[in-house]
Amino acid sequence: MNGMEKHPAERADTGELIRGRATLGSFELIVLTDGTYLLDGGAMFGVVPKPMWEKRAPADVQNRILLGTNTVVIRTGTHTVVIETGIGNKLPDKLRAIFGAKQLLPSSFAAAGISFDEIDIVINTHLHFDHCGWNTTLAGNGELVPTFPNARYFAHRGEVEHGRLQLERDAVSYRGANYDPLLESGQMTQLDGAPGSVTEIVPGISVEVYPGHTAQLMAVNIDSNGHRACYISDLIPTTAHLDTTWVMGYDLDPVACIEQRKRFYSRAIPEQWLVLFTHDHHTPMGYIGWNEKGRPMLRIEPKAE
Repeated sequence: MNGMEKHPAERADTGELIRGRATLGSFELIVLTDGTYLLDGGAMFGVVPKPMWEKRAPADVQNRILLGTNTVVIRTGTHTVVIETGIGNKLPDKLRAIFGAKQLLPSSFAAAGISFDEIDIVINTHLHFDHCGWNTTLAGNGELVPTFPNARYFAHRGEVEHGRLQLERDAVSYRGANYDPLLESGQMTQLDGAPGSVTEIVPGISVEVYPGHTAQLMAVNIDSNGHRACYISDLIPTTAHLDTTWVMGYDLDPVACIEQRKRFYSRAIPEQWLVLFTHDHHTPMGYIGWNEKGRPMLRIEPKAE
């Protein structure tokens, strides 16, 4: 696919800089984007046969599927919180070309009328490069500086430790430039928490550990006036991954992913949580229900305001 060709999954709205809005109790949720990018479809669906997954996620001639980089901004009335910071602008040229990275997050913030200076909390569900790339940016003198200068950043201690091991299995996913400067300056707080544990960040915003994709993957729970939304991160990266067993080749522990999805659905469906998807380029949020076969399905897709 050359620069003039479109991916078969691209739609008229694919390039929109504001991906969605929702009101949750007294909180405002705004879904922004760092743009779409491309990953191998086989890696994204693991052992699921291509004739099955391609019905939901069309592949290009190189077997790549189109993914989103959904950043959520939450205005609580007291805090302005960011969940995930996309791919960023620090990838080497070769990797940027391979992934088709767009570097749109600054433009997306501008389109929403939100300044980086407004943000006082940044949460990374894990430290893979496509979730924390705009944590830092290169200043004119080549120094790495925080993109959100007034924010406290949060990540799980286990993610930091795992990233520093640079294991053959997933070393490519961890780039210290996205978090080491923040750790050195004290601007990033390392959280501790066992599987299933919940840690409050600020009132109405908490993180919960769902191991599987990584050992300490965190989802973000958003609670206001009796309503809950959940940014479920890479436990369920897109609406094409709702089936309990449709896990990724990237997942470090696919069996744990299956069990953790069951745990998530056991509450999210009966309690009607609004689910926020990290990598769905078309559907950034929705409510999940059971279909006639007892499988999870997207029940309602809120319309962008």
